[in-house]
Amino acid sequence: MPKVKKPKKIFVLDTSVILYNHNSINSFEDNDVAIPISVLEELDNFKKGNETKNFEAREFIRIMDNLSEGGHLQNWVALEGKNKGRVKVIMNEDSKGSYDAIEVFGDSKPDHRILNAALKMRDEYPDCKVVMVSKDINLRLKAKALNLNAEDFQTGKIQNVDELYTGKRTIENLPTEVIVQLYEENFIEPEKIGVKNPFPNQYFVLKNGKSSALAFYNPITKLIERIEKRDAQRIRPRNAEQVFAMHAIMNPDVRLVTMQGVAGTGKTLLALACALEQKRDYKQIFLARPIVPLSNKDIGFLPGDIKSKLNPYMEPLFDNLKYIKNQYDENDKEYKNFDTMVEKEKLLISPLAYIRGRSLSNIIFIVDEAQNLTPHEVKTIITRAGENTKIIFTGDIYQIDTPYLDSQSNGLSYLIDRIKHHPIYAHVKLEKGERSELANLANDLL
Repeated sequence: MPKVKKPKKIFVLDTSVILYNHNSINSFEDNDVAIPISVLEELDNFKKGNETKNFEAREFIRIMDNLSEGGHLQNWVALEGKNKGRVKVIMNEDSKGSYDAIEVFGDSKPDHRILNAALKMRDEYPDCKVVMVSKDINLRLKAKALNLNAEDFQTGKIQNVDELYTGKRTIENLPTEVIVQLYEENFIEPEKIGVKNPFPNQYFVLKNGKSSALAFYNPITKLIERIEKRDAQRIRPRNAEQVFAMHAIMNPDVRLVTMQGVAGTGKTLLALACALEQKRDYKQIFLARPIVPLSNKDIGFLPGDIKSKLNPYMEPLFDNLKYIKNQYDENDKEYKNFDTMVEKEKLLISPLAYIRGRSLSNIIFIVDEAQNLTPHEVKTIITRAGENTKIIFTGDIYQIDTPYLDSQSNGLSYLIDRIKHHPIYAHVKLEKGERSELANLANDLL
């Protein structure tokens, strides 16, 4: 029986979608894509700068410029590639239909002109389903208030974040001989613990009554191997998850590590301590985090020079370094080594924007607050990794400070979901807070 061909849709994209992914116009199969002229005007304001959103704006403008060689963009132009739709720029944003967003909301700002562009497309193409696509929740709500179909941009979005890979598993009621064998031989076949096709570098808590063992699946030997607690810079793991995280970071066969967990679980501290433990194996340690301005104000609003402006964003990283440093006495050689490493830039703490563009060879690169990155930003960082480089992403997917990202669409969730089958990757979800009883109380009850 032949397949019934679905009627084509027209997707109208707003500026937030393009700043999230410059290649978004190629994500709608054989459907058509329309870009309101107000979106191009807004992108013009973003094209200058070194942040990812500036890169996305510039790349999209280049794509549209290449497409314009195939015809005037106010007419439909075919997108490049097999089974692709068409694209056009909506020049006239005056809605003549049942609704006018500018009149309804009493303001001629770009969002309302973009809504009018979508309404105009609906009126011009009554046989097509017209959908407003936006990362802006409020714009989607306004669209629905005008009886206009509206959706979030789904590419790179995790459908069920509650089932996101945790990197660990507890197996109880194992036979006593299994635990004994693991302690005597330090390894065991996956079948003996009832596991088929474990993920590479997946961690296990194996239990038999009061006896237990910590282990991981080694994708090289294809065996479940026992692991032990190990200190790093006098930082000692306080629970099984922290043991797993430290093992992953200090495992030379693992080149990419992600750690996800709420505040106080020790993500950044463990990453930094384990990186410092391996400082002789790498030329440099980079510790970076994305700058997310407070109250949607750029750092230019802060007083002082560039260093003073950036200090508030970098202080949490310095706090972790000071904590590790204070594990030693002031007269210890190791205590003084921390200052020397910072002075000689063997250890570099910097905003992520300042790291971008540098060579990432022979380094440990720790990216803190990775939940505030887009999937494209995460991909950009990883693709810059050269020889003998290890990258560690840490973050809490439920604590996002960046507009247009959520627990399903941020780069950290995307990375965990997409790369879990690869043998050079390990992930650990940290759940138990170890900062203080007070911090745990806040996480649990507030």
